[in-house]
Order: sequence, then structure tokens, then C-alpha cells
Amino acid sequence: MASSHRSSPVPQGSSSDVFFKKEVDSAKLIRPVQSLPDVCPKEPTVTDQHRWTVYHSKVNLPAALNDPTLAKRESDFFTKTWGLDFVDTEVTPSLYLPQINKEHFLAYQQEISQREKIHERCKNICPPKDTFDRTLLHIHDKSRTDLEQVPKIFMKPDFALDDSLTFNSVLPWSHFNTAGGKGNRDAASSKLLQEKLSHYLDIVEVNIAHQISLRSEAFFHAMTSQHELQDYLKKTSQAVKMLRDKIAQIDKVMCEGSLHILRLALTRNNCVKVYNKLKLMATVHQTQPTVQVLLSTSEFVGALDLIATTQEVLQQELQGIHSFRHLGSQLCELEKLIDKMMIAEFSTYSHSDLNRPLDGECQVLEEERLVSLVFGLLKQRKLNFLEIYGEEMLITAKNIIKERVINKVSQIEEIDTDIVVKLADQMRMLNFPQWIDLLKDIFSKFTVFLQRVKATLNIIHSVVLSVLDKNQRTRELEEMSQQRRATKDSPLDTEVAYLTHEGLFISDAFGEAELAAAAVDTTSQRNMSPNSEPCSSDSVSEPECTDSSSSKEQTSASATPGGVEIIVSEDMRLTDLELGKLASNIQELLCSASDICHDRAVKFLMSRAKDGFLEKLNSTEFIALSRLMETFIVDTEQICGRKSTSLLGALQSQANKFVNRFHEERRTKLSLLLDNERWKQADVPAEFQDLVDSIADGKIALPEKKPVAAEGRKAAEVLVVGGHQYAVVGTVLLLIRIILEYCQCVDNIPSVTTDMLTRLTDLLKYFNSRSCQLVLGAGALQVVGLKTITTKNLALSSRCLQLIVHYIPVIRAHFEARLPPKQWSMLRHFDHITKDYHDHIAEISAKLVAIMDSLFDKLLSKYEVKAPVPSPCFRNICKQMTKMHEAIFDLLPEEQTQMLFLRINASYKLHLKKQLAHLNVINDGGPQNGLVTADVAFYTGNLQALKGLKDLDLNMAEIWEQKR
Repeated sequence: MASSHRSSPVPQGSSSDVFFKKEVDSAKLIRPVQSLPDVCPKEPTVTDQHRWTVYHSKVNLPAALNDPTLAKRESDFFTKTWGLDFVDTEVTPSLYLPQINKEHFLAYQQEISQREKIHERCKNICPPKDTFDRTLLHIHDKSRTDLEQVPKIFMKPDFALDDSLTFNSVLPWSHFNTAGGKGNRDAASSKLLQEKLSHYLDIVEVNIAHQISLRSEAFFHAMTSQHELQDYLKKTSQAVKMLRDKIAQIDKVMCEGSLHILRLALTRNNCVKVYNKLKLMATVHQTQPTVQVLLSTSEFVGALDLIATTQEVLQQELQGIHSFRHLGSQLCELEKLIDKMMIAEFSTYSHSDLNRPLDGECQVLEEERLVSLVFGLLKQRKLNFLEIYGEEMLITAKNIIKERVINKVSQIEEIDTDIVVKLADQMRMLNFPQWIDLLKDIFSKFTVFLQRVKATLNIIHSVVLSVLDKNQRTRELEEMSQQRRATKDSPLDTEVAYLTHEGLFISDAFGEAELAAAAVDTTSQRNMSPNSEPCSSDSVSEPECTDSSSSKEQTSASATPGGVEIIVSEDMRLTDLELGKLASNIQELLCSASDICHDRAVKFLMSRAKDGFLEKLNSTEFIALSRLMETFIVDTEQICGRKSTSLLGALQSQANKFVNRFHEERRTKLSLLLDNERWKQADVPAEFQDLVDSIADGKIALPEKKPVAAEGRKAAEVLVVGGHQYAVVGTVLLLIRIILEYCQCVDNIPSVTTDMLTRLTDLLKYFNSRSCQLVLGAGALQVVGLKTITTKNLALSSRCLQLIVHYIPVIRAHFEARLPPKQWSMLRHFDHITKDYHDHIAEISAKLVAIMDSLFDKLLSKYEVKAPVPSPCFRNICKQMTKMHEAIFDLLPEEQTQMLFLRINASYKLHLKKQLAHLNVINDGGPQNGLVTADVAFYTGNLQALKGLKDLDLNMAEIWEQKR
């Protein structure tokens, strides 16, 4: 029965825990509440012991809720308390988490198994040593065993008998129940309960006494120290009282008088400082009137320096003075007003400088005024003044063009300004000479304008460089002063130590040393800057004068390109990076001025080109325009140091249009000439012979027109080129002149060299292909109306092609000398053209041979070996050969004629041999052999009688078949 009331066993801690935890948690020592054992176990009389309490609970609430054995939860009970959402839900497995099985732990098991074996082996070899004191363990275990007899309920921190459950647990009423006549037993139970509680009390008291005995030595030591401390405090209090009495006597006898003298001296110094402050305030009070006077004379830099000095005095020496509380803000507003005035003044100066008459003068307008303005703007960090100057440059460039156009239009009487109101329309009414004069005038004014801008920007640039140079010098002086201060530190420390031993005040020593250093610095600054003004004796005292002089601006002098001296102060707030950027912006502004002039010139050109005026210019006019624009581009590049691209691009665009029109005109002209060419030999006028002679030395240039008397020379039948005669048609003569015009255009406009080369090669290809269509392709029969294409037409066409081929190397050399090396690959087009021309010439020669070949085939196919001799067939062949010779001999050179007739003769022998083989005539000395030999001799004699063919090898032995 008693065993049923026994609570679950509590795990016991090891005996070694007392050495690691000095204080044991009281809650852990309290055991679960146990019911008092029955004094008479044989008769169960205590009925309340079977009542279930919260202490009998084995499972907590979360464990009950998460019981896996429950098939279904009591939804009604839980939903009533926790809401309708408390239902069983299935947790969806995550797609991102893998399914874990034993295979995932194999690697870990293999890795840790070896370590586990080593650990077990070490534990068996070296068992843990028990180094604790067995006696202490025994004592601890005994006390712990005694305390375990006390129920845990008495150890709880919230133990209170006024709680009914606690009271019933400690004093169960079942022991005091007197019903049933069991009084003796109840009395025995009560006595047993009292003895048990007394036993618990004795155990606790014994343990408390034991703990106190363990700490008794420290307790008695603390009590003894307390008495000694009280004795020490009493003695100390008496010593302090005696010391205070002695100090009071020393103060009264030795210090009061001296301190009074020091107070009087300090008061006098303070009065002197107040007097000096008042005089300084009087001086500062005159700042605003003085600034107004300086502004009335445009002395912006002086006014700004005065304001800066006053602001510095207000912040350092007059800070906190009530009467000057608004002066600082007033000076700031005045400084902002000066900034606006300087900006307005610079804008006015820029307008006056850039809009004065452009009479060729390049001097800077009021150079001293410009230097003062720029210096003031730099002092105030107003770096946007370059933008103001740039905007004024743009407006001035527009006005220059407008004024020049108005001036030019007003001089032309043919333009009625009442009818034509718009200035652009009036300008478009100018002819080319008038317009080119206007453009030349605009370019000259732009050049003067850029020179003036450059002179002005040079002055600004020199001011910026002077400030930059002063900044560098200031840094060097600061470094030198820091080095001097570093050398003065060690003597000062020695002096301080000496004064300390003598009994003086260390603060006074420091003050005197600083005053001496300030005096030395002031003297050195006066020596370095002889232009600085000395301090006034009636404004501040000597120490104040020293301080103010050290804060005054130190200046250095330099000169502008115009000779104006620049005084640079030290209070410039610009960094070296800002000054360097500003200097580069000045150079960019000069280049921007050039770009503005070029852009306005481009707009002027485009406004004139709206009606196609520029595209209608002839070569001479466009060359004049191109040279004028190139000269202006070179002049602006020399002034600004950088080439502007807008005008150059416009020139290139117009040059491309000019090249296209130039090429189309000449291609159209050549096409018309070829379509009307009858391919007959033309006379060569003297001007064309002169044209050819002008390029005999390899230089291509159009000759100047000769007087009328020289033009009266008779025309020649052929064109003589390098000692060779060329019979040509009229189209080729004009083609040579066109080719020279292309080459001359390249000399006049070098920028179009590549375009001209492409167009010229296209023109040469067109002549070759078109002439081939008209002559070899017999296109002239339909285009011109020729009855037939004769051998003379073919020979003349071949000779014309040979003339063009003769000049292709000269043209190639001309372009090669004017092309950059990286574009020499374009010259391969001339090689292709030369090959095409040679192929064409070869095709014409083949055509002439083919004509005679068909004639031989026709005549010799009817040849019969019979009388008379010579036969009609051979007579006809010789007649046709003579006609062929007469047609081409005067056109082609002798060498080409011989080569052509050799090829014709070879064709003749081939056909004769074929016919003799057909007639079965052999070289047997018979009658037929004699007839054939006579005919061949007749043919050979007639052919060799022709002019230029005497030395022609006409071996006829090959015509006979070698038969027996």
C-alpha cells in the first residue's frame, strides 16, 4: 500500500558535482510531494491518498495533443477552445528537401567509426583517475542523504501553508479524524507526524550549522577588519583637520596679497583688451560704407577682400557681440549682390569686347578691367562665367553673318529689298562672284573674331595659371612653417620643465612662447611681402596688430601677356584640380569658338544650297569655293590648335555631290558621243595635240588656252603620242580631255581623290564595254544607222583602245602620288581595266582574222585545179587581201599589221591544204602540181607586193601533203 504512494525515482547526481557547482539550485533538491506513510499499514485508514492530483501527471499537454496512438483528435473539445481551424492537416512534403534515408549517413558512419574505435581503445587503456578527497565526498553524500529525507514540498520557493493543497499535503486531515472511536490511533498518528516534522527541522538545522561552520573563519575576519577600518578613519579625520588649519594660515599670510595683485593685473589687461575690441568694432562698423564706395568705382576685388576680412574678424575676434549679430548676414547678402554685379559686369564686358568693329585689331579691350573681373569671379568660385562668354560668342557669330549679308545685299542695286523681304531670299539672289565675295568677307571677319577671342582667353588663362602657381607656393610655405614649428617644440618643452621647477605657472609659459612665435612669423611675413600695409597703431594694440597682420592676405605679382600686373591673394578657395579643369575649359572654349564659326558657316552654305545653287557650280567655281573653305579651315586650326570638322564635313558633302554631278555629266556626255559615233577616222585639232603634248613628261594638267592666232593651225590626220601615230575617232579625243579633267579636279580638290578614282575607273569601263557593244557587237548598226561594221571600223576601234591603254599607267601614277599609302589598294582597278582593254583589242584582232577565215573557207571550197593560171579563185583572194591591207595599214602600226597578216596567212594555208587534200592533189611534179604552184606563187607575189609586208615569211611548203 505504501509502495503505491511512492513517486517516480529521481536521478541522483554524481558525488563529484559539488566541486563544480558551489551553489545547488534549491528547486532541484525538492523532491515530488509524497503522501505520509500510514502508521498502521495493515489497516488502510487514509482514504484521501487515492485522490489524483496534478503531481501524478506523467504526460504534458503537448505530448497529449501529439499522441501518435490517437486515431482522431477530439475535434469538438479543441475547436470549442481554440477555433475551427484546429483540425488535422496533412503536411505536404517540400519539393526542395530530399528524402532522407540510411544511405545519407553511410559516409558519416564510415568517417566516425575509426575515431570511435580509437576512443574506446584509449578509454580502456587510460581509465579516469579519481583525484577527489574521499572524506569530503563522504561528508557531502551523508548531508545530501539527510536532506533527501526532507520532502521536496518544503524546499519550494513558493511554499505557503495558506494554500489548501499545500496544507493538506503537509497536515492531512485523515490523521485527526476522531470518528469511529479511534482516538488512540489518531493521537498516535499526530504524535508520529510531529516527531517527523521535528526530525525534518533537525536535519535542516544541522545542515545550516554545518554550512555556517564552513564559513566561520571569513565571518570573524570580516568583523575584525571592520573595527580596524573605523580606527583608521578616525586617525585620517584628525590629520585632515590639522592640514586644513595649516593651509588656512599659509593662505592668510602668504597668498592673499599676491593674488590680489595678480587680480588687478588681470583686470588691467582685460580693460586694455576691451578698449582694443571697441576700437576694432568701430573699424568694423565702417565696413559697409567702405564697401559701397569700392563698388561705386567697380573695385569688386577690394570690396570682396574687405568683406572677407571683416567676416574673419567677426568670427574670430568679435564673435558673440550683440550689436554685430546682423552684420554677418548683411555682409553675406552684400557678397551675393557683388557676385550678381560681377556676373552682370562680365556679361557687359563680353558683349562690348566681342561686338566692337572687326577692323583687324586683336588687342584686348580694357585688359585691367578683365583681369579684375576674372580674379573676382575666381575668388567667389563663380566658374560659370565661361558659359556666359560662350553664349555671347554664339550670338556674336550670328550677328557677324547677318551684318555681312545686309552690307553685301545693300550694295547690289538689282535686289529690291521692298519686294524680297527675307534676308535669306535676298542672299539667294546673289550670283556666284557676289556670293563668293560675301563668303570671303565672312571668313575674314570670323578669323579676326577668333583672334580676339583667343587674346581674351589668353588673359583669362594667365590669371588662372597665376592663381595655380600661388597655390603651389602657399603649400610650400606651409610645409616650411611646419618644419620650423617642429624645430621649436623641443626648446619649448625644456623651458616648460624649467619654469615648473621654479614655481611659475605653466600656462603663462605657454602663452609667452606662443606670443614669441607669432611675432617671429609676423616678421618673416613682412619681409616676404613688402607690398603688405603695416598695422595702424590707433586701431588695435600691439598684440592685436600682430594677430591681424598674420591673417592679412599675402599677395604675389605676375603679369598677363598684355603686360598688366596680376596681384594674387592667398585667400583663393579654389583647389588645384578645379584650376586645372578651368584652364582646360578655357582651351575647350577657344575650340568651341572655332566650332561655332564653322557651324554658322555651314548653315550659311546650306541656306544658299537650298535651291541647288552649289550643285550647279562648274568645276572652276567649285574649286574656288573649295580652296576658300580649306584656307579658312587651316587658318582656324592655326588659331585654335584643333581642326573643326563641321565645315570640313560640309565641304566633303558638297564635294561628293559635285563629284557625282561631275561624273554624271561626263558619263552622259560620253554616252551621247558614243551613240552618235560613226567610227570613222577624225581629224585631230591642234588644241588636242597640245593637250597630249602637255602630258608628255608624265604630269597631267590641262594646258592654258593659247591665243586666237595659235588656234588657226590646221588639224592633223593622226594624233602623235610619244613618236607613235594614232588614228582615232572624235569620241576618244574628247574622252582624253575628260580624263584630264578628272585628274585636274583631283589636284584642285584633294579630298575627292578616292571618289574621283572610282568614278574615272567607272568611266573607262563604260567606254570599253560600250565601244565593244557598238563595234564588235554591231550595236552601231541600229544606234547610228551604219550599213555594216567594216574592217576599218574594227581597226579604228582597236587603235582607240590602244591609245587609252597607253595613258592608263600615267593616270595610275598621278593618283598614286595623291593617295595615302593605306589606300593604294584601290589602284588595282587600273590593272583590271588594262586587262579588259587588252582582251578587247585581242577580240578585235581575232574578229579581223575570222572575217578573212570565213572568206577563205567560202572561196577555197570552190577551188578547182585547172587553167587558166592564175585561177579566178586566187585572183579574188588576192583582191580581198589587198582591200584588207588598204583598210588597216593606215590605222594600225606596221608591226601589228604584219602580225595580223601572219595569222591571216596561216588561216589561208590551212584552208588551201584542206582543199588540196580534198582534191587529192599531191606534190608529185605533175600538171596539177604545177597549176597549184603557179596559183600559190601568184598569191605570194601579190601579198609581198603590199606595203609593209615585204619581209613577211610566207612559206607555202606546208600546204602539200607529204605523199609518195
